[in-house]
Amino acid sequence: MSITIAVPKETASGERRVAIVPSVLKQLDKLGVNVRIQRGAGDAAGFPDAEYGESVAWADDAKALNDGADIILRVQPPTAEDAGKLPEEALLLGFMTPHEGDTRIRNLCKRKVTSFALELVPRITRAQSIDALSSQANLAGYKCALLAAHLSPKLFPMLTTAAGTVKPARVVVVGAGVAGLQAIATAKRLGAIVEAYDVRSATREQVESLGGKFIDTGVSADGEGGYARELTDDEKAQQAEVLAQHIAQADAVITTAAIPGRPAPTIIDKATVERMKAGAVIVDMAAETGGNCELTEAGKDVRHGSITIAGPTNIPSMAATHASEMYARNLCNLLALIIKDGEIQLDWDDQVVADSCLTHAGEVRHAPTRERLEGGK
Repeated sequence: MSITIAVPKETASGERRVAIVPSVLKQLDKLGVNVRIQRGAGDAAGFPDAEYGESVAWADDAKALNDGADIILRVQPPTAEDAGKLPEEALLLGFMTPHEGDTRIRNLCKRKVTSFALELVPRITRAQSIDALSSQANLAGYKCALLAAHLSPKLFPMLTTAAGTVKPARVVVVGAGVAGLQAIATAKRLGAIVEAYDVRSATREQVESLGGKFIDTGVSADGEGGYARELTDDEKAQQAEVLAQHIAQADAVITTAAIPGRPAPTIIDKATVERMKAGAVIVDMAAETGGNCELTEAGKDVRHGSITIAGPTNIPSMAATHASEMYARNLCNLLALIIKDGEIQLDWDDQVVADSCLTHAGEVRHAPTRERLEGGK
C-alpha cells in the first residue's frame, strides 16, 4: 500500500510558508508516495493550488487531510490540540520547538506519533542538505540587512554626486553564523563598511572573506556542534566593553546571537544604545527569544531617543516563496533517509535519523526534552 503524505495549511499567526512546493513533487514521486495537500496551503507563499498540477490530491479541511495519512509535513509545530488529533503512529516532520510546548509533546506521545524536529538535525557534513535551520537563517540574514537599510535614515553605499559625496554607512553585525554571514554579505553588497564580531574565533576568516572587518574583543567561546557556548560574566563584560565602542560608531547594527533552547544573550544594554549615533538602527534577529538588545520588543520597532530598535519575528516568512522552496528540499532530503523502496524504514543506526527524532512509539527520544518532561511530572 502506497504511503500518503499530508501537507496542511499553516495556521500560526503570520506564517506564510508551506512545507511542499510544486518543484519538489518529482522528487517525492521517485520515493513512491502519494501527496495530499490542504486547499490554499501554498497561496501565501506564492504557490496557488493550480501550480501543483494533477499529481496531488486535495483536502478541504484538516480532518480530511489527516484521514489515513502516514506522514505529515509542516513548517510550524502543531498546536497541542492538533497534536492530539493526528493519526496514530503517523510520522510528523517539521520544526517542533522541542525546548517548549510540553503539552503538545505529551500529546504526540499519546498518539504514538514519530516526530522529527528539524531543529535537532545534527550539524554534520552529510546532513547539510537537511539543515533547515541554516537554510532559513540564510534568508533571515538577508532580510535583516535589507530591513536595516530600509530603517536607516542614511544610504548604505558611498555616492558621488553633483551635490557632493555621500559617505558609506557603517554596519556592525554581531554573530557570524549562517544568518550573520549572509547579513555581512548583503550589507557589503549594498555598499556599507561592515564590521562583524563572533565569540567563535574560527569565524574571522569567513568574515574577512566576505569583505568584513573582524572585531577582536579577546573573548573566544567556541562550542560543540558549531554553536557558541555561553560566556562567563567576566567574558561578557570584556566583550561588551569592546563591542560598545564599535557599536557607538555604527549607523546600523544587526544582531544574530542565539543559543538553541535558551534565552538570547543580552549584548547591547541601554547605556550602549544611548551612546549610539543619532538616527542609528538596531535590527535584532534574536527578538523571538528575548533579544540581544536590552530594549528589544518582539514584533515591534521601538524608539529610544533617536535610535530605532527593530524586533522582527518569523523573518524567513518575509521571503516565503524562496523560504518554502529551500525548506521543502530540506524535508525531501530527510524523507529520502526514511522512505526506502516505497516503505517507511527507520534506521536508528543512522545518526541523522536518530538525532533528529523527538518522539517515537509513545516515548520522547530527545534526552533534554525527556528530562524536562520527567522533571515537570
